[in-house]
Amino acid sequence: MAHARGTFEVKLTPQADGDAGAGLARMILDKQFHGDLEATSQGQMLSAGTAVQGSAGYVALERVSGSLQGRAGTFVLQHYGLMNRGTPQLTITVVPDSGTGELAGLAGTMRIEIADGRHSYDFEHTLPETA
Repeated sequence: MAHARGTFEVKLTPQADGDAGAGLARMILDKQFHGDLEATSQGQMLSAGTAVQGSAGYVALERVSGSLQGRAGTFVLQHYGLMNRGTPQLTITVVPDSGTGELAGLAGTMRIEIADGRHSYDFEHTLPETA
C-alpha cells in the first residue's frame, strides 16, 4: 500500500431542498486537494442531526479529478460518517472500478484530520503497475 498525504480546502453549500426542520440536510461539496493528490472534487452530502448533543450522521459521494502522485485521472470517494455523543467514526473508501485514465484500478481508503481549522488527508491506496 502506498500513502498520499496533503491538505485540502472544502466549501459546503447548503441546498434548499434539505429538510432542516427534521434535522436533515443536503449540501454540495467543492474541494481542492494539495500535496500528493493535486485535484478538485465535486459531490453531494446528506446529513442527519439528532436531539442529543454531539450525535449525527452523514453520507457523501464525491468525484475527484486530477493527479495522484503524478498519475492523472478521476475516481469516486464514498463517505460514511457517524458522531456518537462526540466520538467520531468515519470511513472514506474508493468506489470499486471508479478510477479512470492512469488511475484505473485504484483502490484504497482515506483518513481525514482536522486540526486548528486546517484539513489534511492520508490516502492509503493501491494502483496497478504501469506498463
